[in-house]
Amino acid sequence: MNPAAGAQVDRIGTLLAARTRANARFFEAEAQRLAQLCHRMAERFARGGRLIAFGASAADRSDVRHVAVEFVHPVIVGKRALPALGLAPEEVGLLAGGDDIAIAFGAGRRVEEAVAAARARGCLTLAFAPVGAECELWPPDGDPFVAQELCETAYHVLWELVHVFFEHRGLLEGRDAGPVHDAGASSFLYPFLAEGETDLAAVLADVGASILLKAREVGELRAQTLGEGRAALRDTAAALRARLDAGGTVLALGNGGSATDAMDAVADLREPPAERRWPARRALDLTEDSSIITAIANDIGTEAIFARQVIAYGGPGDALLALSTSGNSINIVAALAEGRRRGLATVAFVGYDGGRIAAEHLADHIVVTRSEHIPRIQEAQASAWHVLRELIEESGA
Repeated sequence: MNPAAGAQVDRIGTLLAARTRANARFFEAEAQRLAQLCHRMAERFARGGRLIAFGASAADRSDVRHVAVEFVHPVIVGKRALPALGLAPEEVGLLAGGDDIAIAFGAGRRVEEAVAAARARGCLTLAFAPVGAECELWPPDGDPFVAQELCETAYHVLWELVHVFFEHRGLLEGRDAGPVHDAGASSFLYPFLAEGETDLAAVLADVGASILLKAREVGELRAQTLGEGRAALRDTAAALRARLDAGGTVLALGNGGSATDAMDAVADLREPPAERRWPARRALDLTEDSSIITAIANDIGTEAIFARQVIAYGGPGDALLALSTSGNSINIVAALAEGRRRGLATVAFVGYDGGRIAAEHLADHIVVTRSEHIPRIQEAQASAWHVLRELIEESGA
């Protein structure tokens, strides 16, 4: 291994260690408060409230879209869809209702004014920065990338565990108690399902413990992803840096929550954190234009929604970044194939065992997050992308 490659491997280890420390500190400090938030959110959803998410920067808007899609389109089988909207800060005062939950991403005057408007309307307000929200969860790390990863895990566990309280109707204000569930052999995984309908403290304690387990799970998965993916990340950084320096463009894509991760990647390239002093890089989000996506889906089919855009925008000096939890999505497979035909460097972040993309080597550079739990996959992929973003700028140093 040459000295530059060795330095990047060491750098990946340093970045992982920072994330491991921050993850442990944040969730050990906030697990019980997150559990209480799950209960309060469930009460509002039960009364007909909605989740209203908003943020001002491009990176913050990716979290806005991510949290909204998770609540509306749950990937946990059998769980209800919950109403959620992603708004611009200026729209909050107009559209928020008294039973709603307002979640703010980022900081600044626009966000502070939106939080104040939500509070005036009677919303339960949550933020990850000091912007005047009723409940504020501040990540313990000044690194904006690490902070985003902690926020993503936090809103994922809120979405996953708010459903616990729908299983305990007697714990929701004004709701009659339902039958107590017999968790049976699954009790070690979901102990709160067998708790009494009036024992709020016991359920909150179990939900808090579940949050700590999920935090440890993503910590282990992050270590696996960055550990096994060290060589791939190093090689990908060099390939992307060469193309970006030559004026190339990164095209990013994904489905659902992975679409919002593509949105975040593009934001990080176009508008890097001010602390980093990096140059803005050329990037396109192929999930952004709903008119193009719906036109292609309607007239040709959903399998072509990204490949057609690769034809339109991609060339031999560009790169294609695909994010997928399964590694099997037909529209992503088609886009990677089109990218290769057109001479783009192709990069894939995939979950499970890598799916078709890994098995058939459908991308030049592949990073696998070995899990079947979609929220945890997305959280570890966020870390992998942020580390890659660091390495892109350091690879030419």
